[in-house]
Amino acid sequence: MSASPEMTSSLFYITLAPLRSAVPGSEPEAGGGGLVMTTMEPNGTSCEEWEEAHHLLFHLGNLSLLLGLVIPTTLTLHMILLRFMLMTGSCLFITWATLYRCNLDVMVWNVVFLLVNFMHFFYLIYKRRPIKIDRDLKSVYKRMFEPLHVREALFQRLTGQFCTIQSLKKGQVYAAEDKTSVDERLSILLKGKMKVSYRGHFLHNIYTNAFIDSPEFRSTQMHRGEKFQVTIMAEENCKFLCWSRERLTYFLESDSFLNEVFRYLIGKDITNKLYSLNDPTLSDKAAKKMERQPSLCSQLSMMQMRNSMGSTSDTDDILNQIHRGGSSGSSHPVNQPTLSDHTLP
Repeated sequence: MSASPEMTSSLFYITLAPLRSAVPGSEPEAGGGGLVMTTMEPNGTSCEEWEEAHHLLFHLGNLSLLLGLVIPTTLTLHMILLRFMLMTGSCLFITWATLYRCNLDVMVWNVVFLLVNFMHFFYLIYKRRPIKIDRDLKSVYKRMFEPLHVREALFQRLTGQFCTIQSLKKGQVYAAEDKTSVDERLSILLKGKMKVSYRGHFLHNIYTNAFIDSPEFRSTQMHRGEKFQVTIMAEENCKFLCWSRERLTYFLESDSFLNEVFRYLIGKDITNKLYSLNDPTLSDKAAKKMERQPSLCSQLSMMQMRNSMGSTSDTDDILNQIHRGGSSGSSHPVNQPTLSDHTLP
């Protein structure tokens, strides 16, 4: 049997059918083998012709996003600037989608982005607001805490919740030896001058911007229930910042940075008091200069030394020798007790 020309033509078209598509409902052409074959239309996702460039606002919006992303993180205000540039880009996109594209979904999404970035921006600005420190506490913050990079907000948390500012008139006692418990408070002298004495003998003075009972605070951290071994009396009208010891300890345990700051400040204060105790002939001016010097030893315990002095049989003789050296006023060297003279644990 020989194949007719019509059958050959139909087989040819059927073989190439995957490359073409038939249009349903169309009438067959004469001699077309009963099928109408048409060329496939191009894919709708392919780009044959590029649209014209968008409006300038579209490009400015993308430029704002780019500038926000390339801001270096080493810049102090980089997070604030980043949020500001993202907000600017969102505003430009909203304007472009509303006025030139009439595209609702683009506008709505950028409104959402604008609100989210605005909330972050407002929060960052709020965190950097100027903190108003109490006038009585400004000197303490500038002298003691600001050089250690304690921020105003953290200092306000430290002094605004569980501490009070108290006053003593001249001659009033802050602590009496063998009577006042050391477990109640920790204080910093804000104004005036105090005198520390043992059995009526002068030991040293306490000046402004210094801890009043730092030796007792350090010494009794592991041993509670002890009493002051010295008497601390106001020589002038005094004002001091007083923390509840229990609440302060709990707060410092929750903030490791501030805990290290207090350890340093208390150690430095104890060292300065040891210098004053070893050399009671220091003038007020010299003692104040000494307070500005860095701490040499932050672990020495004044309380233990006071206890050692109290248990020494010749304590009165030592104190009298100190007073003789302080009242002589001569240029001859005076044998004064040093830390080695009293056995420290």
